[in-house]
Amino acid sequence: MTHRLTWICVLASVLMTSGVAGFAQDVKTLPVPDERYKLDILLVVAHPDDEAAATAYLARAMDEGKRAGVAYGTRGSSGANDLGAEQAAALGDIREIEARRALAKLGIMNVWFIGGRDTASQDVLQSLSNWDHGAVLEQMVRIVRLTRPEVILAFLPGTFIGEDHGDHQAAGVLATEAFDLAGDPLVFPEQVTGPMRRLEPYFDNLRPWQAKKIYYFPDATREDIFKGKGPSIPLTGISKATKQPYWRMALGSFLSHETQAKAYIDSFAKMDEAEIEKKANANGWTQPLEFVLGKSLVGGSVTGDIFEGITPGAIPFARSQAAPEPELPDLAIELAGPWGFYTEFRRAHGLENLPHPEPPEIGLQAGTSLVIPLWLRNETTSAQEVTLTVDLPTGWKVESGDGKFLVAAKQVVAARVEISLPALNDGNATKQEAQEVAVHGAANGKSIGTVKLRVELRKKALPE
Repeated sequence: MTHRLTWICVLASVLMTSGVAGFAQDVKTLPVPDERYKLDILLVVAHPDDEAAATAYLARAMDEGKRAGVAYGTRGSSGANDLGAEQAAALGDIREIEARRALAKLGIMNVWFIGGRDTASQDVLQSLSNWDHGAVLEQMVRIVRLTRPEVILAFLPGTFIGEDHGDHQAAGVLATEAFDLAGDPLVFPEQVTGPMRRLEPYFDNLRPWQAKKIYYFPDATREDIFKGKGPSIPLTGISKATKQPYWRMALGSFLSHETQAKAYIDSFAKMDEAEIEKKANANGWTQPLEFVLGKSLVGGSVTGDIFEGITPGAIPFARSQAAPEPELPDLAIELAGPWGFYTEFRRAHGLENLPHPEPPEIGLQAGTSLVIPLWLRNETTSAQEVTLTVDLPTGWKVESGDGKFLVAAKQVVAARVEISLPALNDGNATKQEAQEVAVHGAANGKSIGTVKLRVELRKKALPE
């Protein structure tokens, strides 16, 4: 009897053990996000070669163990080709290869192109329209959720005297929108939905991701309004990996963009390092990078290190808090177009700390035209006659848009003033000092406001 009880106990033990083992074999590990694409820094720019605005910093950050990737808004298919005959889509293919080679020199392999189209103007709204704003925003949010960056770097969204490329501005706008939206599970929810079948063709199965900081770099000639708005990054330090200064690594990377700057690149070919440094210093390669802090969700000082306050791991989604809309009079004249857009953009995204010129400004090619877009606001209960008059510098001429206009009750309507610009006084000059244009609105014998714009005439500039 004792032996039988012992045998039963042993058998029960074996069966129990087998059951546990069988249960353990049924436990499956579910997949987690792919760590190969986890970034510390995501740089968002418009065209291949734009990355040169920040590659020296990326080289330094990677030397400190950070992981970096780059997202391009376009493939640069409308740029110049100083090397061959290819244009349009074929040139875009070449410039994408140049960009990948340039970044590979720095060890950056995570590179994305989000499919926007080159737009040769200074108007961010034209670029966003030509890029198919909603579609590229969806891609940008997907990239943020895929790469889960701690920090996003991008062009400063704003209109300034300078190159002021609308595509550069669009890259900054999209980066900002993605920063504010990628952590929201209700934005492009198909991206954060789990699979419904084994080979899921519709749902990305990503996780929402809230980046911790966003910094900008300006596309402008003036520097006074950007000083002290973010960290200043020296570039003369020596890389532990290459034993080169960080600025030299950035320059070496840029040398891949032959279609855009072959003559400039060739000028370095026969120089020794001392001569290269002298030329690079004259061209600004060795100067510190000046960033502008857009937002930090983890505290830290404005001018402190970019990674100050950042620790590994996800943080909760932070819905952007818009500032209250300003109260406007029932009758008003407002600047519209990209300038008006940025006023609303800064308010809506909680970026009223961003530097912007007052009055608004633009640099235009002499001998062309200036269009000042306006909103005429009539919130009264009756139609109103609005008179527009324009104050111009000597030699400038109103072509259309001044005079009297009837604005219906409870309406906000678009208007514009078109101005012909004179040639430069000195044919050899590259620019003339900026001058002010003012458009005055009046109704019922009283002022309803004045719109001002500061305009610099240049020998060459992108169209408005």
